[in-house]
Amino acid sequence: MDRSVLESVPENIRLDHSKDKTQGDFASNIAMILSKQAGCTPRELALMIVANFPDSTEVEKIEIAGPGFINFFMSQSSNSLVVKNIIKQGANYGLSDVGAGQLVLLEFVSANPTGPLHVGHGRGAAYGATVANLLRAIGYQVDNEYYVNDAGRQMDILATSVYLRYVETDKFPDNGYQGDYIIDLAKKINGIEKLDIFDGVCKDEKDGGNKEKHIDNLITNCKKALDDDYKTVFNLAINNILTSIKIDLKEFGVEYQQWFSEQSLIDSGLNNKTVKKLQDSNHIYEKEGALWFKATNFGDDLDRVVVRDNGMHTYFASDIAYHLEKFERGYDKIINIWGADHHGYIARVRASINALNYNSDKLEILLVQFANLFRNGKKVAMSTRSGSFVTLMELREEVGNDAARFFYIMRKADQHMDFDLDLAKSKTNENPVFYIQYAHARICSVLAKAQDNQVSDLALLNNKYEQVLIKQLSRYADVVKNAALNYEPHVLAYYLRDLAGDFHSYYNNSEFLIENKTLQASRLKLIIATKQIIQNGLGLLGVSAPDKM
Repeated sequence: MDRSVLESVPENIRLDHSKDKTQGDFASNIAMILSKQAGCTPRELALMIVANFPDSTEVEKIEIAGPGFINFFMSQSSNSLVVKNIIKQGANYGLSDVGAGQLVLLEFVSANPTGPLHVGHGRGAAYGATVANLLRAIGYQVDNEYYVNDAGRQMDILATSVYLRYVETDKFPDNGYQGDYIIDLAKKINGIEKLDIFDGVCKDEKDGGNKEKHIDNLITNCKKALDDDYKTVFNLAINNILTSIKIDLKEFGVEYQQWFSEQSLIDSGLNNKTVKKLQDSNHIYEKEGALWFKATNFGDDLDRVVVRDNGMHTYFASDIAYHLEKFERGYDKIINIWGADHHGYIARVRASINALNYNSDKLEILLVQFANLFRNGKKVAMSTRSGSFVTLMELREEVGNDAARFFYIMRKADQHMDFDLDLAKSKTNENPVFYIQYAHARICSVLAKAQDNQVSDLALLNNKYEQVLIKQLSRYADVVKNAALNYEPHVLAYYLRDLAGDFHSYYNNSEFLIENKTLQASRLKLIIATKQIIQNGLGLLGVSAPDKM
């Protein structure tokens, strides 16, 4: 069946792989959707469609089910064609041009460079990288971007924390960044005077004071006391942490086309220009010395401060300027992957885009829930500020990149996930990534022992295990397309697990090196095609396909 004929039909008319194989290989709801327009019942329209369906060697029979669903049963020759096409197209099988000519900007991770990436960031990294791979597989041109929050209060807290570790004070602030990495950064400081910056500072929370004012006072004193040396400490901290983040992500198979600096928005004056633009269009008002964006005019529940009464821009002001800059680059689609704790930011960001006269429908915001780690059946406690967290690097070293990438995308991104460290490290069939990789390695083992130089006849592949495996292979291209368009990598992960299961069943119930060389060659072709699909699918997930295990 020429699937290209169906490319222009309305979205609500479907041709889907049947879940129940007794109902054919494909099922369509076309009669259900168009019956009113045709002026008859769905079943009457289905009868007319079937009666006028052209003869095809690829369709063995057509049945009408229920009130008017049309079920298609594909022929043996059609099934054989799937195997041939997979082998012929190799690594290109499953690719399409659905998004051809469309440019996508995909921003993900964008963690503050105040410390190493932790396991929560890892889920966003794996999800974002896989979504990018899937979109590219269906023709989109995708640029991955990391927004570096290298300006603002959190960076000042980092620099001050590093300096306090450098002077080795025993009065470390409650709200400072802790952890061994801060001490390691402090050891890199050379030739800077060790000064007491606690003079005139309000009490910390542990002493009955206010921890926020305490750290802000320390930042002010640190900047004043160190003068130019403050920038040295600041740059040392951020450059070392950012370099570590870049290495960590690259080793995790996550590549970026651009690292966008928040500081560049300030240096270029875009923050000021954006606020001025909103003022000129009457979307900003002044209250109590601060400037407020009229977010409620665009559906947000509150108006938002963009410039504080002390003249400092808020994080939201930078967010507005950053999204303005994104839209000005001319992308067809802009995708932000945020942590679920940023849900409240969606309405205000969309409001600002509309206020700047851009189409906010171009922006899609995908939320990723946090990942909980479990070891020996117990949840691993983590706290970022206290420094008691498991880093992404530590996770990768413990379970490996393959298991980390796969386990992170096994659930829908907006669902909470429990990452079982013991399962991820196990070499059992219960470990899905091991199960899939083992299928690939098993095929490689069979092929290494065989001489595939005989003439095949794919029509001989007619036992129930072969038919199930072929039908599963035929689903791959649609699985990739749907996973990409819906930003759901887990769909591909589950498909590969099912495919591996179908192969293992075939392997356990069949012989491959047999006297009938034509049947042997045919079976080898089938498992070669299976091997190719496993390799293609795992590649999109950022997981390797080993030849031996």
